[in-house]
This record gives sequence, C-alpha cells and structure tokens, in this order.
Amino acid sequence: MKQLVVALICAVFTLSTAYAQDAKKKKDTVTFFVEEMECANCQKKVEKNIAFEKGVTDLKCDLKTRTVNVTYKTDKTSKTKLASAFKKIGMEAVPVDDGAGCPVDPAKKK
Repeated sequence: MKQLVVALICAVFTLSTAYAQDAKKKKDTVTFFVEEMECANCQKKVEKNIAFEKGVTDLKCDLKTRTVNVTYKTDKTSKTKLASAFKKIGMEAVPVDDGAGCPVDPAKKK
C-alpha cells in the first residue's frame, strides 16, 4: 500500500511538471504596417478578425501610424500566417523590422 501511495505521488509530480512546461509556450510579438487601415471601421475590421486567428493572444491597433501589434503563440501561428489572415480581409500587412519604422510614411500618403 505504501508503495502505491509513493507511486501516485510521483505520478502527480511528473504530470504537474509536464503541464507547467506546456503552459510556458513561447510567445512572440510582431508589428505590421497596414496601409489600408485608414479609418475606424478598418480598425474594427482588423480587431474583429485578426484577434480571433489561431494563436493570437493580444492585438493592439494604432490608427494614426497604421500599425498593428500582434502577440501570438509561436507553436500555433507565424508571421506569414498572420499576414495571410490580413489578406483574407482585404488588407496587405507588412511586418515592420525592429526599429526600422514603417515601410511607407503615412504622412506622405495622399
């Protein structure tokens, strides 16, 4: 009986360790420049659709700079898949390199 209790305790610790490792899945954040995001309706369209893509955990839109910050689980999606999701809603999303700024200056647009 004592051996059974010890075996069960070991099994519980093993399973809890495995579960804790799954809970620590890696996340990444990418900033997209979305030239077509020109108004509040466009922003809502992005928020309603991209936020529910598989693996997306957080989404912040900045209409002034036309950027969208997306935090996602790397085991569920990727930058390429997220860019494809923007295409599905009729918008072109270009990942912005760290510190490089927007590929198109919004102030220079019509």
